[in-house]
Amino acid sequence: MDVRPGYKQTEVGIIPEDWGVRPFQSLAHIERGKFTARPRNDPKYYGGEIPFIQTGDVTNSRGWIRTYSQTLNPEGLKVSKLFPRGTLFLTIAANIGDVGLASFATACPDSLVSITPVRGIDKHWLAHELGKRKPLFENLASHNAQLNISLEKLKPYLLPVPTLAEQEAIAEALSDADALIESLEQLLTKKRQIKKGAMQELLTGAKRLPGFRGEWELRTFGDLFEYHAIATNSRSDFVPEGDTFCVHYGDIHTRFHSHLDFGVVKPPRIDRNRCSNAALLKNGDWVMADASEDHEGVGKAVEIQGLHTDITAVAGLHTLLLREKKPTFSLGFKGHLGNLRSLHQQLRRVATGMKVFGVSKAALKGIEIPVPPPQEQGSIVAILSDMDAEIAALEAKLSKARQIKQGMMQELLTGRIRLV
Repeated sequence: MDVRPGYKQTEVGIIPEDWGVRPFQSLAHIERGKFTARPRNDPKYYGGEIPFIQTGDVTNSRGWIRTYSQTLNPEGLKVSKLFPRGTLFLTIAANIGDVGLASFATACPDSLVSITPVRGIDKHWLAHELGKRKPLFENLASHNAQLNISLEKLKPYLLPVPTLAEQEAIAEALSDADALIESLEQLLTKKRQIKKGAMQELLTGAKRLPGFRGEWELRTFGDLFEYHAIATNSRSDFVPEGDTFCVHYGDIHTRFHSHLDFGVVKPPRIDRNRCSNAALLKNGDWVMADASEDHEGVGKAVEIQGLHTDITAVAGLHTLLLREKKPTFSLGFKGHLGNLRSLHQQLRRVATGMKVFGVSKAALKGIEIPVPPPQEQGSIVAILSDMDAEIAALEAKLSKARQIKQGMMQELLTGRIRLV
């Protein structure tokens, strides 16, 4: 492989000529966390005011550990060790290779290691360098009862090392990218909370829009909806070239939100001859998952939109296809209605099962939902749809910011792009 001027071939790949290659242990003091008490879950050590972070706290931190899931009391600290605020932690068990800087003094178990850089090594650069190598650390891990990586493997691990000035420049650039991502995440969280509050007020009539008065109706599922046949095929029947889309209950839980617009999102496909007994979906149909592994997912549903004559679709396995007996709802209203807190409370009450919770047609019959006049429904839909569009735009912007940061890491941490 040709090496361009100013670069050199090394054990860690092609890097700038003025960069070095050093073992991890020469860049930092690496110390394993400590908790020697047995049994580990003895309550006499817990419940104090001393933070005791776990691997999950680091994994979920996205680089900055600001919360903790467990605390120690003074007895617990006697069998552990407190690391200072600002310590860099790396997970070495279960979740391998996640990194985070602690914003508080904390203790930790031996599934984490603390990393204290030596003179000439920037802590923030090292955090980014280690975080980039998560997949490589996972490959180094031993596959026992759970993944783990020993200090014997970590300490001699070779890393490319820029000059301190370039480390600091790289860290600053990536930290700026992190700050943008964090600000977008916070704004997105705020917008979602605002929409959630607006839905509960507008969909219950607690807050009325200007120009609307009068009482709303309270109608039952049995009064409003009839049920149509669904497809019972498993995912093994799905084929990329199928002529019909199939709305599977698993996708309702994981992929779709309150509305399924076929102009935006495409479910998996199936051949119509494999599900010929299922009714074809229409715009405005409400497809509800009839099973969930947790209470929060009970009765999760999507309203169908964006269908036209060139698209055929069916409701799939473990769903209920609800269609209005008489035109009652403005297009889009039911999708938002599915987020109504009072509806979910009723659904949880009628759900059956222990490990998997299910709802049946019979159980839904008596559930009540508020029905405003059609014109008021349309105005509510318009407001909530505008909020959805704003949230979707922020989600796209956040996704792009994350992609840009990943690209920056690949270029800056390998020296392909130089900042000094």
